[in-house]
Amino acid sequence: MTATQETNDLGSRRPAQDETSARTQPSVVRPGFRTAAVHAGQEPDPLTGAVIPPIYQTSTFTQDGVETLKSGYEYSRGGNPTRTALETQLAQVENGSHAFAFASGIAAEDALLRSVLRPGNTVVAAAETYGGTHRLLSQLYSRWGVETAFVPPTRTDERDRLLADPSTTVLWVETPTNPLLSIVDLREWAEAAHAAGALLVVDNTFASPALQNPLTWGADVVVHSTTKYIGGHSDVLGGALVVGDAVWEDQPLAEMLQFQQFAGGAVAGPQDAFLTSRGLKTLGVRIRQHCENAQTIAEWLADRNDVERVWYPGLPEHPGHDVAARQMSGFGGVVSLRVRGGEAAARAFAESTEVFGLSVSLGGVESLISHPATMTHGSTKGTPEAPPSDVVRLSVGIEDVEDLQADLDRALAGVL
Repeated sequence: MTATQETNDLGSRRPAQDETSARTQPSVVRPGFRTAAVHAGQEPDPLTGAVIPPIYQTSTFTQDGVETLKSGYEYSRGGNPTRTALETQLAQVENGSHAFAFASGIAAEDALLRSVLRPGNTVVAAAETYGGTHRLLSQLYSRWGVETAFVPPTRTDERDRLLADPSTTVLWVETPTNPLLSIVDLREWAEAAHAAGALLVVDNTFASPALQNPLTWGADVVVHSTTKYIGGHSDVLGGALVVGDAVWEDQPLAEMLQFQQFAGGAVAGPQDAFLTSRGLKTLGVRIRQHCENAQTIAEWLADRNDVERVWYPGLPEHPGHDVAARQMSGFGGVVSLRVRGGEAAARAFAESTEVFGLSVSLGGVESLISHPATMTHGSTKGTPEAPPSDVVRLSVGIEDVEDLQADLDRALAGVL
């Protein structure tokens, strides 16, 4: 963001948007995604020449003097070379300038919100939001005087009305959304946020940086559950924030996040950072198979009589197809569907697959299936934001697609 500021009624400093911002028009030529994913922050060990940097499995570092550090590291909560390597990777692949790795995606979200929110502020969030994010905002932050207004992603008029309230400081959105895979126009949402002096935060977990870079479309902060596609193998928990040059309350947002990461302490440990970094290196090739398999599955499901509806941005009839095609380089690996027969049929279907494992997570090489209303979004039960109870979400893995189709076909035939 630019240095130009506007003061709201609560006295906080809110940024104005400069269309020539270096964030949206980067002057530095960056390597391609796959090159950055493999090489950024991954310099060979200078002592041995090892191609893979070592895991610095240490809690603390000796010092040359009372105020003299060796290579800038003191204590692993404040910084660790293995975490630094991952954060360098993440910043590069998201076209950002700074990245921060956390112990989980929710820990990353919490650090961001603690940095920019004050009692009396309001968050405007697209209603199709991950259940853990909904819980964090509606059940935890509400106790500390922060309100959240959830708005359907298609209701931009309602969004703009809420943004006009001077207490609104954050506009939060996922695209594609979880689990109904709605698509929002990131440039338009960024313009709306900045016109109101708010930050645009984009959860990019479903798309991953291999398919979409929200900072280049005007977002101020990108959030990831690195547990999902970035880690990619269902063996590590993690989260991340990536920013460009945004300024908040007269301070670079990156500095605020760095302080909160250190002060709050929910950092990624070195082993987790290593596993996440390793997963990120192969995301470019994995995501192609995720997308290819998901497209095939979505088209196949859309032609079945026992499936009432399919949500997948790669289908031409999807209402967000054109926007997704413009701002994404692929349509992702998640497919959601409505099975004929209502909630009972949906639950039975989710419990009947064999290759698709029943699980709350997604983004790994293996295919997973979930019933969002009772699993990933159980915390939204009884609210307007709860997903339909007859929806099933598929995280389509990289297996042979014929085996995935056979598994789904058998499970559907057994239910209806």
